[in-house]
Amino acid sequence: MPRPAAKGHGTMDKDQFAKSYIDAIAHCRDMNMRFIEIGEGWAEMALPYDPRLIGDPRTGVIHGGALTALMDSCCGAAVLCHPAGGGGTATIGLRIDHLRGAAPGQEITVKATCYHATRSVAFVRALAYDDDRETPLATATGTFTVEPAK
Repeated sequence: MPRPAAKGHGTMDKDQFAKSYIDAIAHCRDMNMRFIEIGEGWAEMALPYDPRLIGDPRTGVIHGGALTALMDSCCGAAVLCHPAGGGGTATIGLRIDHLRGAAPGQEITVKATCYHATRSVAFVRALAYDDDRETPLATATGTFTVEPAK
């Protein structure tokens, strides 16, 4: 998937990138994930609250697996937006520290930054939040494959 145009790079604009990314990944589509914003080497995505994704019916808290899917997807998008990437990516390793449960009824947002890339591996950090922007839900660090744009 080509990366979005940023500072003269890439082959598609941000809206096209966002649409093609969500369309290409079934779980992103099925979970109603959306992009908030993207830039060179970073992405911000959201997961709306959805009762289908509740992990604990007693509390209404979204399942940690749904948060993991959002963080992984956002990290991959950040790699694709990085100048070294753009041809494709896959998760090599992803460590997520779940700090607290999301407040029921609230959208979850993740911002991921690809802070370093070699010819074959990209390194990413991410934070997840609900409406409480002072206290993250989770942090993530990950490594992803880098396939240069053709």
